[in-house]
Amino acid sequence: MATPESPPKFASRDPSHPDFWSERFEKDFMPWDTGGVPLALQQYVQRSQPASVLIPGCGTGYEVAYLAEAGWDVTAIDFSDAAVSAARAVLGKWSERVLQADFFSYEPPQRPGLIYERAFLCALPPARRADIVSRWAALLPAGAVLAGFFFFDESPKGPPFGIDRAELERLLHADFELADEQDVTDSIAVFAGKERWMEWRRRA
Repeated sequence: MATPESPPKFASRDPSHPDFWSERFEKDFMPWDTGGVPLALQQYVQRSQPASVLIPGCGTGYEVAYLAEAGWDVTAIDFSDAAVSAARAVLGKWSERVLQADFFSYEPPQRPGLIYERAFLCALPPARRADIVSRWAALLPAGAVLAGFFFFDESPKGPPFGIDRAELERLLHADFELADEQDVTDSIAVFAGKERWMEWRRRA
């Protein structure tokens, strides 16, 4: 398997295009892959009532099975066909919960009570941030939650593309209020010391 220190050569260099991600899945180069369900999400599920949840840019999608088995009505999407295939390969009976779709145009059958953020915002170039936030706001009704992991870093290189906390708050403030946040204790190397679990509630 290729490692971040010795990555294979890639033809696609634009992370806003699905080919970028498909090529990396096909070459088994996934340094962002946690290999499991993060502790902060498990704790959130344990203290929350099940709801309809959307996972944009789900990648391998380990969380899909965890949420479904906990009674959450989960739908996961990714615009990369290789990512969808990888997720379906590991999810077994929950594989039908993963769809190939573009987050910016996908219309869920019902408005989600939760959007789970796991390395989606930091996967796309910073120029798409305002579009992502607008889509989060459009999909979530008042009182619904945007919860997950937010990557704070000053390096302009990516992905992952880190964001300044002040910029994140500026982008979210009009439509969301911060309800809770916690340290992350089980980060993988690429995110270690630079991410926080945050819960943002959609304003009325």
